[in-house]
Amino acid sequence: MIHHSDAGSQYTSFRLATHLAAEQIAASIGTVGDALDNALMESTIGLYKTELIKPQRPWKALSDVELATAEYVDWYNHRQLHGEIGHVPPAEYETTHYQSTQKQQVTATI
Repeated sequence: MIHHSDAGSQYTSFRLATHLAAEQIAASIGTVGDALDNALMESTIGLYKTELIKPQRPWKALSDVELATAEYVDWYNHRQLHGEIGHVPPAEYETTHYQSTQKQQVTATI
C-alpha cells in the first residue's frame, strides 16, 4: 500500500512517518508547489464531504462514518450517473471499456 500526499507539514511529520512504517505503508510525497499533483483527489474529497459528510452531521461514532462511506462509494461507482462518461456509472463504463478493448480470440477447429 502507498500513502500519497502533498508536502504539507502534517504529511512530512516524524509521527506520520513512524505510523506508516509500523503499518508497512510506503510514503509518497508529491512535488512542492505542484497544484496538479492532487487536484483530482481534492475534488473527489470535496464532493464526498459535500454530498455525504456535511449533510449528515453530527456523526455519533466513527463506525457510522465508515459504514456510510462504504455505502457512498458503492453508490458512486455502481449507481451514480456521470455525465462525462455518457451518463453511466463508473463501474459500467469500465466494464464496457475493457470488453471493447479485449483482443478477439481466434480459435482453430480441426
